[in-house]
Amino acid sequence: MQTGKAISVPAILKVGNGTLNQLGSYLKGEGLKQVVIFLGNGLIDMFGETVMESLKKEEITVLEYSELDTVDIDDIITLAFSMPNKTQAVISIGGGKVIDAGKYAAFLRNIPFISVPTSSSSDGFSSASASLLVHGKRTSVPAKLAYGIVVDTQIIRTAPEKFIYSGIGDMISKITALYDWIYEEKCGYSTVNDFAVMIAKKAVNSFVRTPYQSIKDELFLKELVDSLAMSGIANEIAGSSAPTSGSEHLISHALDKLLEAPQLHGIQVGIATYIMSKVHNHRYVRVQTVLEETGFFDFAATLQMKKSDFLAAIDLAPSIKPFRHTYLHKEKYREEAKRLVREDEILNRILVD
Repeated sequence: MQTGKAISVPAILKVGNGTLNQLGSYLKGEGLKQVVIFLGNGLIDMFGETVMESLKKEEITVLEYSELDTVDIDDIITLAFSMPNKTQAVISIGGGKVIDAGKYAAFLRNIPFISVPTSSSSDGFSSASASLLVHGKRTSVPAKLAYGIVVDTQIIRTAPEKFIYSGIGDMISKITALYDWIYEEKCGYSTVNDFAVMIAKKAVNSFVRTPYQSIKDELFLKELVDSLAMSGIANEIAGSSAPTSGSEHLISHALDKLLEAPQLHGIQVGIATYIMSKVHNHRYVRVQTVLEETGFFDFAATLQMKKSDFLAAIDLAPSIKPFRHTYLHKEKYREEAKRLVREDEILNRILVD
């Protein structure tokens, strides 16, 4: 009998109010007694005491403990191999930077990585790749799917709202990413993994159907984080980021290249998802409703993003991943996307000339 490929899933997955206080007991339950902790810039003051108390209570030894503000691959290689040999796990607490750095260090040393995001800005906390600087260029490198994911919704709630909006933009993008992946298979460029599609679809559908009064509601935040975590698992199953990253992500990556100061990843992705859902003529009413009702569009309108930047990004998008074949890899769909940027009522409201 043939079996499918082995996939990793997190051994620890805790999402809820006050989970940071329980970090020690989660680690103890997995027999992880000697750890290295990296925190994002300025976070020792905010969370250091809570974390140290929690670990001390369970007699977990912290071998190293520092704030980290680099995603340069050379720095992280040095860091990884200077960690004590008895290190049993790497814990990263903070935003995308420190999580990417810790994830890659753990990958190099082949030890468990514990992801403790302090914002819900993207699905990076659960993905098996890291965005690092390689020779000064942002590059996606293979890493490890987190052995543990611990998300304290109270911390997510108190982070600036822009991070919640960014998470919403990144989550809703699974709708267009999946459509692009299925299109890619039809064009003979890819083979879709049906199980990965199912997981990514369930993740986004569960999120968009969540009832809420405010984006800071416990249920809404829990659904957002759960769904972002499931997206990381969909990528692990697929062996690539195809289930969660399509033409909308290519537009965002192009903006990152073109702009001196790009916006948060999920903000750019959310706007690009709206554009591509209309190009696809697929579920754009659902995308529009979510982005309208959560206040995402209103927030995006305050950022003074330029139409000209989006037009240039749409043209540049196919070259970002030339081996892919999304809708944007065809000229007629790029033209349609640019027409929308110029003429669509909502885009006229949120993008400036």
